[in-house]
Amino acid sequence: MKEKIALGFGDNIDYEIVWNSKVIETLISQYGIHKDELGIDRVINGERDLVISILSFLKSGTGGERIVASSAILEDFSQHFEKKITLGGTPVRAAVAMRKLGYTSALHLVTLNDDVRRLIPRDSPYVCSNTKDSLHPHLIVQFGKDTCVQANDIDICASQANRIIYHNDDDNIAMNLNEDFSNLITEAKVFLLSGFNAMKSEALLTDRLASLLRIMAKLPPDALVYYEDAGYYEPRFRQLIFYTLEKKINIVSLNEDELQTQLGRRLDLLNAFQIKEALVDLQKLIPVPVIVVHTRYWALAYSASHPVGDGENAASFAKALKGGITMATTRFCYGDDFTVENYKEIETLSPNQEGALFAEALNKLLGHKICCLPVAHVEPSSATTVGLGDAFVGGFLPALLS
Repeated sequence: MKEKIALGFGDNIDYEIVWNSKVIETLISQYGIHKDELGIDRVINGERDLVISILSFLKSGTGGERIVASSAILEDFSQHFEKKITLGGTPVRAAVAMRKLGYTSALHLVTLNDDVRRLIPRDSPYVCSNTKDSLHPHLIVQFGKDTCVQANDIDICASQANRIIYHNDDDNIAMNLNEDFSNLITEAKVFLLSGFNAMKSEALLTDRLASLLRIMAKLPPDALVYYEDAGYYEPRFRQLIFYTLEKKINIVSLNEDELQTQLGRRLDLLNAFQIKEALVDLQKLIPVPVIVVHTRYWALAYSASHPVGDGENAASFAKALKGGITMATTRFCYGDDFTVENYKEIETLSPNQEGALFAEALNKLLGHKICCLPVAHVEPSSATTVGLGDAFVGGFLPALLS
């Protein structure tokens, strides 16, 4: 029997380092780094540039994804820290998360090695577009709220917890597709699109999108296509994808950083009027039936000018939003090793007060066009900030089956 959930397209191995301010401070002194050099868009050609980039994100309190000149930079940098090897990429992280609740899925991989084989769910059928084993690690840097660094003239304390992803991943940059994946999706009810954000060549992306359309031709007519946004190496490629796939995509999902990047402006995530205007503007840029936004305070589904379904409105996504919020918050509190019991515990918690007030206000402003739910109030002693969007997808998609 074919899977009802199909997840594509990229995967990788993550090096999740344990933050150590003393190590960062030593590197600041060693490389003679000063505050006037900070900038989150710095080209990363060596370890010094990498440290400057990390400090810049720490100062802004934001997360992001950046490509470095070589994987060797990341291998060398990670040796300064304790680290854990984990599975990365939205499809595979989502697959791992939903499997804990009993849902299986079909996967399209671009990277395969012993760690990938060990970490993906054993009962997930998959194809891989690479004909041989490969390893292009992603460095995951996580910092907590009030993480502080002081060295030279640098004195930074993070305003909020976040994560940064660094890589030079040839497999995800090339994003070869294995069209045999079409054989695994013929009974899919939900189809995840993600993973094209590392690509650098427009000609190559155009070719991959043509291949993707051939794969998607095997989807059942009633399958829901869910596109998860990401930080693009070439931001203009995002619009090329939307232009090519606009009539195929039912739902576009993005986090708070991606929302602000798309609109080119900072937003107060607790200002209902600002977010209302942001959604109106975003829907003009991304003319798809439903937009989903997930943040640290709330998550929402917005349907402006398109019908969601026969007689349905945005409220029909309440169960999926609750599943996504619960899964992401569970990962935030318990990391990779969370249990079903952890999930059920988080599911029953009261919402954060700020998010609850915001959700109430936004739901009143937009009526049937919106369904906004607050995130649970949690205060973990240590938090996991990487993979929260992937976990959200893993909680959201299974609810779409019903």
